[in-house]
Amino acid sequence: MKLKVKDMDIATGGELIALINSHDASMLDLHAHDRIIIRKGRRNETAIIDIAQSSKATPKGSIGLFEEVLKSLKAERDDIVTIRLAKKPRSIDFIKKKLDGKTLTKFEIEQIVWDIVYNKLNNIELTYFVSACYTNIMTLKETAILTKAMAEFGDTLKLDAARVIDKHCIGGVPGNRTTMICVPIIAAAGLKIPKTSSRSITSPAGTADTMEVLCNIAVPIKKMKNIVNKINGCIVWGGALNLAPSDDKIIRVERPLSIDAESQLIASIMAKKQSVSSTHILIDIPTGPGSKIPKKSDALILKEKFEQIGAVLKKQVKVIITDGSQPIGNGIGPGLEARDVLWLLEGDDRMPLDLRQKSVLMAGYMLELAGKSKPGFGYKKALSILESGEAHKKMLEIIKEQGIRINKSEDIPMGKYKYDYRASKKGRISHIDNFSITRIARIAGAPLDHAAGIYLYKHKRDRVKKGDKIFTIYSESREKLKNSLEELKRMQPFIIK
Repeated sequence: MKLKVKDMDIATGGELIALINSHDASMLDLHAHDRIIIRKGRRNETAIIDIAQSSKATPKGSIGLFEEVLKSLKAERDDIVTIRLAKKPRSIDFIKKKLDGKTLTKFEIEQIVWDIVYNKLNNIELTYFVSACYTNIMTLKETAILTKAMAEFGDTLKLDAARVIDKHCIGGVPGNRTTMICVPIIAAAGLKIPKTSSRSITSPAGTADTMEVLCNIAVPIKKMKNIVNKINGCIVWGGALNLAPSDDKIIRVERPLSIDAESQLIASIMAKKQSVSSTHILIDIPTGPGSKIPKKSDALILKEKFEQIGAVLKKQVKVIITDGSQPIGNGIGPGLEARDVLWLLEGDDRMPLDLRQKSVLMAGYMLELAGKSKPGFGYKKALSILESGEAHKKMLEIIKEQGIRINKSEDIPMGKYKYDYRASKKGRISHIDNFSITRIARIAGAPLDHAAGIYLYKHKRDRVKKGDKIFTIYSESREKLKNSLEELKRMQPFIIK
């Protein structure tokens, strides 16, 4: 059947969608979610169809194409295309196999990943794959194959270096901007560290959001390589690169149910490291109440699996288990976290000491892992690089090379509307609820409003008097601040005993 193209002016962000009038669909016995092959000249693409019940959305004889399909076909409005029924992707049978609890082969896993990358699976089918791996945990061999496939079907950063250093935190703790301290320390030590980071999904800020306050983070892979070759390090947004693209698509369907399949968590992290040619990797697993991994016993199991996958991939992997029971640092939100980082690098007395201690500890482990320091002496070397100002100088170089916005702590703006939360009684802080802090900061506007968030004056085990400031909420909007205060009334972010 020949149909005239209608530009729907809608992007799905992934799925390839076409809209067909119900009359035309019945002529070809097509149903919603069927797949069709659309051909324009020598180009063809497989798309999933939706059915328009009236001619208002898509008239008879027309086919509405979403942006991803238009781009693939290089089609424009009123172009003529032909369509025919397509078979379902082979990987659907392999997903069913995993749902039945069976082990997948290398070919089957690679086919699934290929179909994810090239948008051949719809969100329902992709969700079934995530669910299958969640209920029927992948073997070590399957996870290693998945990791390699996720990295292979995407771009790769290739560096001419024997040692390429990387780090990753599995997240779940507000603040915790160790990357922005570790990278300049490691780069100043003469090691290559091409760091790709994420934007926030559910937190008040991701490393990419925070780095964006200071400089450009959407750096093409060629420029990224040039920067790393020139000054040893960078901190860029992974979403601007085509590194392990299947990972972002998997995360998108995991989010609604907060499903985090263990094998996919490991593969996701290690695939990103594989794609930037990392050889020595430090993994941080924060654990404790309010973190992603509340129990230390579960963290130890995950630690062992990371180390096993590292061995299979022939990478040096060190896993540390850290305290995730409260925020790390004082600033929560892009601007506030960026100010913490610069205060620390500048040697300002207002620096958060917990962030300093954790960052130097992690950088020390990384120096030891890469053979740049003797075992047991990494912390001292990392601290020396920080205190000498070398790390600060390196961070300024990174900011300049990526495209400077702000490079001084005093130039970072804070939200113009604020509220001070004060202690209701005398005592000692026994608990800080990560979820409540995250929720309040996000309602105040973080991470989209870089100047919004929370600044903490107190942490666990600190003593307070009645009326002491515990934290300040910052917002760029009166309405958002009001909404965050209403949420604050329903929550108990701090417990004082």
